[in-house]
Amino acid sequence: MPSTPRSARPASLPRRTGRQLRRAFGTRHEPLVRPLDRARARAWLLAIVGGLVAVAVSVLGALLLYRSTAPQAADDRVRLHRVNAVVAALPDHGAVTGSRFTDGYNSRIEVPAAWNYPAGTAHTGTVEAPRTAVAGTVVPIWVDPAGTPTAPPANRASLAVSAACTGAGALLALLAVLTLALRLRLHSLDRRAETAWTTSWARLEPLWSGRAGHRRED
Repeated sequence: MPSTPRSARPASLPRRTGRQLRRAFGTRHEPLVRPLDRARARAWLLAIVGGLVAVAVSVLGALLLYRSTAPQAADDRVRLHRVNAVVAALPDHGAVTGSRFTDGYNSRIEVPAAWNYPAGTAHTGTVEAPRTAVAGTVVPIWVDPAGTPTAPPANRASLAVSAACTGAGALLALLAVLTLALRLRLHSLDRRAETAWTTSWARLEPLWSGRAGHRRED
């Protein structure tokens, strides 16, 4: 009883990868492989290596960005101070209501307030407060050593998120460039292969179809 032929199993990923690498470097003896096939394998190899380099560069850039901004944030946390400002007057709700297309749904408004910093030094100015603030509402603010309101210092979590987003953006940009370069290279190789096939067919088709012999007889 004849045995049923078994279908060939696909090669494993390491074997396929090794085969492509040997083909790219020209060390794999394949009589039917054309130079264009080797060029295509080299293009894929360069794209993979470029992707790995892009990942390494993006991660390294994110780490360097975090390390360069962390000391300044640490200094700000020591240099800046959080104090309580007291709303000095009722905010003009009618003036800040706005529309649905401007700041009508903004939960914070600017109000006049007073605070003391350094100790015994009174300051007045405009600070951000909740829209529901009234005269006498206490609003925490950040001030510099002179008592001037300033932005709060960045914490480690926000710095890490910012550095990670920057690294991810750089990685996406690099991968987009690599993808475009690979597509252009493969398209160029496909056009070369099509041109070579057309030239070969124009030379071999008369011999294959027998039209060359009829021409000689004529």
